[in-house]
Amino acid sequence: MNKEKVLEARHINKYFTEPVRFHMLKDIDFNVNRGEFVSIMGKSGCGKSTLLYILSTMDTAYEGELDLNGRKLTGLSAEELAYVRNKEIGFVFQFHYLLPEFTVLENVMLPGRKLAVKSRQEVEHDAMEKLKLLEIEQLALKHASRISGGEKQRVAIARALINEPSIIMGDEPTGNLDSRNADIVFSIFRELCTTKNLSMLIVTHDLDFAEKTDRIIEMADGSIINHGHQEPFNYS
Repeated sequence: MNKEKVLEARHINKYFTEPVRFHMLKDIDFNVNRGEFVSIMGKSGCGKSTLLYILSTMDTAYEGELDLNGRKLTGLSAEELAYVRNKEIGFVFQFHYLLPEFTVLENVMLPGRKLAVKSRQEVEHDAMEKLKLLEIEQLALKHASRISGGEKQRVAIARALINEPSIIMGDEPTGNLDSRNADIVFSIFRELCTTKNLSMLIVTHDLDFAEKTDRIIEMADGSIINHGHQEPFNYS
């Protein structure tokens, strides 16, 4: 595996101050390599989602340093971070957040239109290519409100890919799916790692999903307790 680091977190600490000061994340130190498929597991409240918000640059109130593709993100302006987030990071959440009144194609185009480095025609072409990649191009002109839950999550993945990001971050992306659709989403992620050399960082409670990834990072009480792919704890 190529050991080039895509994402690197160094000594990340996060404190909540309301209602009392609370040390939420404690000296988080890890990296994700290019093309690596990493899952994060841990009991509810251990800090998984809090960490993901920091890694995705949406939360900047932390101590420590964060690098993406060798560039230090800590300390960048909100405008600079918004550009990095839109260009370099693709997001797939438990809830797809598609705009129901827009077509599938229009939903996939949104981050490309926001980035504004290509013409509308180019973004539309790219969006169709992503739908073809995920084998849902036949849905392009349907309204997002008219497709199934599994299809919506595939559209969300296509949208996450539109700007050719370096890393996909997911927060329980299979949490609302049945096992068949969860398997489809996993297969799509694995294929993207293998064929596009795309990195994946996925927060999940799904042990079956996590065990098929390259590495499981285990968290407990705001700390990483295991960086490797060893027998994980029971999170039921």
